Amino acid sequence: MPKLVDADARRRAVAEAVFRVVRAQGLEQASLRNVAEAADLAIGSVRHYFTNHDELLTFALDELIARVERRLMARVNQVYAATAAADRRAAVEDLLGELLPLDPDRHDEAVVWLEFTNAARTRPALAPAARRLHEGIRAIARRVLEGVGAAEVAVEAERLAALLDGLAVDAVLQPDLITPDVMRAVLGRHLDTLPRAVH
Repeated sequence: MPKLVDADARRRAVAEAVFRVVRAQGLEQASLRNVAEAADLAIGSVRHYFTNHDELLTFALDELIARVERRLMARVNQVYAATAAADRRAAVEDLLGELLPLDPDRHDEAVVWLEFTNAARTRPALAPAARRLHEGIRAIARRVLEGVGAAEVAVEAERLAALLDGLAVDAVLQPDLITPDVMRAVLGRHLDTLPRAVH
């Protein structure tokens, strides 16, 4: 009897292989052949699940976004469940920390995010997903700021998103200088500049 294959699980496994190739060699090396090798599959098997290279990369970027969104949604609930000001502040920092490379897994995600975001500039197939990621970070920033009663939410959301993006990029490019402790300190100082309702 032929072995049953969970198509969704196989597609996610191939996306993980894309991430491994991108982290190790950059997006330009994430060819169907290299990804198939990293997934320990025949290239025909990869083509069975993805009709072309653009579909493969778009699916991988969507999978990265979904992974981050799942973590963020769990943290959002903690922010709104917190009643004490100190607990709320800690929950806000934990939530925003999910967007920073504060541990090896999130650092790997940031490397992949940066590669895909840069590639989306010249690869139209990746642009919609990259835009969704960009807008998603700002939506989280707005939600947090609205929740703490910040003034000028639109401008503050851009400022917060720019801070998060900048820290993530610098931590990928200069990890020995922009350490998790530095990122936490910068984020904490930024939150100190928001209305007293955060504290």
